[in-house]
Amino acid sequence: MDLLQSYTDQNDDDGSPKQLTSSPEASPPRLLPSKTSAPKVDDTMLALTVANAYRTLSKPIDPTQHLVAFNPTYDQLWAPILGPSHPYAKDGIAQGMRNHKLGFVEDASIEPFVFDEQYNTFHKYGYAADPSASAGNNFIGDMEALQKNDAISVYNIPQHEQKKRKIEKKKEMSESEDVEMELNPAEVDNPASDVWLMKNRKSPWSGKKEGLQTELTEEQKKYAEEYAKKKGEEKGGEKGEVTADKSTFHGKEERDYQGRSWIAPPKDAKATNDHCYIPKRLVHTWSGHTKGVSAIRFFPKHGHLILSAGMDTKVKIWDVFNSGKCMRTYMGHSQAVRDISFCNDGSKFLTAGYDKKIKYWDTETGQVISTFSTGKIPYVVKLNPDDDKQNILLAGMSDKKIVQWDMNTGQITQEYDQHLGAVNTITFVDNNRRFVTSSDDKSLRVWEYGIPVVIKYISEPHMHSMPSISVHPNTNWLAAQSLDNQILIYSTRERFQLNKKKRFAGHIVAGYACQVNFSPDGRFVMSGDGEGKCWFWDWKTCKVFRTLKCHEGVCIGCEWHPLEQSKVATCGWDGLIKYWD
Repeated sequence: MDLLQSYTDQNDDDGSPKQLTSSPEASPPRLLPSKTSAPKVDDTMLALTVANAYRTLSKPIDPTQHLVAFNPTYDQLWAPILGPSHPYAKDGIAQGMRNHKLGFVEDASIEPFVFDEQYNTFHKYGYAADPSASAGNNFIGDMEALQKNDAISVYNIPQHEQKKRKIEKKKEMSESEDVEMELNPAEVDNPASDVWLMKNRKSPWSGKKEGLQTELTEEQKKYAEEYAKKKGEEKGGEKGEVTADKSTFHGKEERDYQGRSWIAPPKDAKATNDHCYIPKRLVHTWSGHTKGVSAIRFFPKHGHLILSAGMDTKVKIWDVFNSGKCMRTYMGHSQAVRDISFCNDGSKFLTAGYDKKIKYWDTETGQVISTFSTGKIPYVVKLNPDDDKQNILLAGMSDKKIVQWDMNTGQITQEYDQHLGAVNTITFVDNNRRFVTSSDDKSLRVWEYGIPVVIKYISEPHMHSMPSISVHPNTNWLAAQSLDNQILIYSTRERFQLNKKKRFAGHIVAGYACQVNFSPDGRFVMSGDGEGKCWFWDWKTCKVFRTLKCHEGVCIGCEWHPLEQSKVATCGWDGLIKYWD
């Protein structure tokens, strides 16, 4: 009872509850815990959620978040970005939200024309419209000038003001004419007077016709002569008129004691067996070109001489079997020689140069038999391989055409014009009845000889330009050097299909027209590359057999000797020709 009594007691006057007191006679108090069936609620989380929701509804949207979990108000959507809110941008503004190199600039509510008008008006008259004022009649600046000019701007001068200005201008002109009539003639003729200066004043841009120079000074004459001489040399170099056709023989004698010519093959030169081997070591180096060597060709069938085309405008022929020296130099081109090609018996050869000329040389005497040109650069020259058509010349030109000449008459007999880029190679197939051409347009085209209609067009999206093509000794396959660092094999049969099982790779030729070639027995494929190496692959397995480091720079050409089974010649842009065994 004492415990219940203590609960019913009222608070003290100061509002604080009374302390529970118990008499010594009363039993000790016992407080029982209250029980409820309602679930327990975490008030802290509820309070945080409410506060966060309030903060979210009142804050602008964070531009970095990808998901908005509530419906934002219009003001929130269009509120300016506050503070460095973007974590990955220096100034805190996302890349998509900036429209100025210093961040985000809001569009002004004034047109550029209106701004220019007020700007120029302020600088001329001293007043302008106040952009911050809500009403349109408020101005800032010189109020007196504003009232005097009736608040006009530089772009809306009233008509009466324009007429007034015209009348004043006319009056000034008439007054100046009257003054001239009243002037003293002595002062007008005296250059020291102000009147003479006023009358004879000129614009600084007027031409000084009275003091025109009629004769050149000595220094100007000297410069003009030097300039004309220099231009003449350049034009002569372009046309190839400066370089005369000449040849120098470097051997001991042009004929031996039996009267045999120096180009005659040795009688004992013949193949010992048909099995070819990969070369291992350097045997000989020919050096004589002052610039890079662009192509080499062995003498047909015997290989006792090797012909080289240099970027120093010269063509040289070297001895292979005996002395190993340069035998003759052919000089006739005024620019680098691009391609060379022997006739079937080796007594004559063709050269194509960047001076836009094709020359037909006599190998023995060094004389130029004939010269051909279309005014375009020839990239490849070939004679028809048939013995009865050795007078037919085909040349792939830089203007996308293959031009066919009859060298007996010097006339162009046919033009094959289908390519879309400069022609790089001409390769005869199918018993010389057809030929395949490749071009910078990344396609192969097959032609019937003498008929300017493409009979087969090969172009795939994955194809690259093919600057060198060689025929397999069995004449059934073409090896094409593709500029995506691989050698592709095409059939020479009717369909000219790509052989997908044969692909030779590993070398780096992108950007260089490195020559691809076969061994005489067809067991090996070889090619130079852009790093100066010569690569050898096995024809059957397509695996790399050997690589030789041949040149400093690009190894552009490689030829297998026609009779010596293990000997290979390479040439490079270092100006050297190397012979390997």
